[in-house]
Parts: sequence; structure tokens; C-alpha cells
Amino acid sequence: MGKGNGKSEVNLDLEHELPAADEQEETAAKVEARPETVSASETDKLRAERDALLDRLARLQAEFDNARKRAAREQQEFRDFAAADAIKAILPALDSLERALKAPAAEGNELRSGVDLIYRQFQDALQKLGVQPIASVGKEFDPRVHEAIEMVDTNEVEDHHVLDELQRGYKYKERLLRPAMVRVARKT
Repeated sequence: MGKGNGKSEVNLDLEHELPAADEQEETAAKVEARPETVSASETDKLRAERDALLDRLARLQAEFDNARKRAAREQQEFRDFAAADAIKAILPALDSLERALKAPAAEGNELRSGVDLIYRQFQDALQKLGVQPIASVGKEFDPRVHEAIEMVDTNEVEDHHVLDELQRGYKYKERLLRPAMVRVARKT
């Protein structure tokens, strides 16, 4: 930028010089047109990003809902499993009450009526919990719910049908707690 060279000062001034009126109008028109095109493309990009985020949010909400339902189901299964163990522990006492009731009763035996009352209370409590006895006598032998203790040769009952129940079986909410111990008829 020495004084001997006037060209460099002129070049600097030209760089800082404002455009002519015609050029200024064209530039203004470009600036006005440009935000709309930029805005439209940016809007499209923002809409796509919004849609992607909404989709992701919906998927995360569904995943969270599924996890919550799975946790609730697992908790219920755990409670059912724990209840089944507790009920299994009570069944031998119920069996003893049934055997006591099958014994011949003496006249005026008030003890038997007390045992009968306790037995009915036990049955009601188990029924409220969802425990059902397995019907066996006269039914066809089903290895999923019956345990055959003995095969008895007889013509009184159809072949492979339960003749007698030695120990009652129970289900808890469609889960087998204990199979029924039975004698099964066999045609001679």
C-alpha cells in the first residue's frame, strides 16, 4: 500500500464499495427469495426430524408400557408360585380332616360335627383362593391330573376309568398342585 502504487488503494476501495442500485435490488430480491427456499427446505428437515422424534417417542412409550405389563405379570406369577407352595403345605392337614370324616361316627359325637365344620371352612377358604378339587371317581383316567396307584380288575366300571380316589387332587388357577391318587378299572 505504498504511495507509488495507486492500484492497490483503488482495489481496496472497490472491495468496500457498495453495489450499484440495480445490483442492490437484485441482491435484495435474492435475499427475499432465499429465506423462503431455505425456510421451506429447513421446514421439511424440521418436519422430518419431528416425525422421527415422534415415532421414536411412540416406540419408547410402547416399550415402556410392555415392560410395565411384563413386570406386573412376573410379579403376579411370583405371587401365584408362592401361594401354590403355601397351599401345598396345607393340603396334608385337609387330607387328615377328610380321613377323620370318613371314619364311622358314634352317636352324639359332637367332635365329628366340629371336624366337619372345620373341613367346610377349609374348603371355602381354598375355593376363595382359587383352589379347585379334581373330580376323579367315574371319570376317564387322565395321566395329566391322575396318578394311578393300582389297576383293579373289574367289570363294574368301564375300562381305564377311575374306580376309587385314595387322595384328592387339586388345581390352583389351572396349575396342578397335586395329582389325584386313584385306582383305575381294568376289564378282565
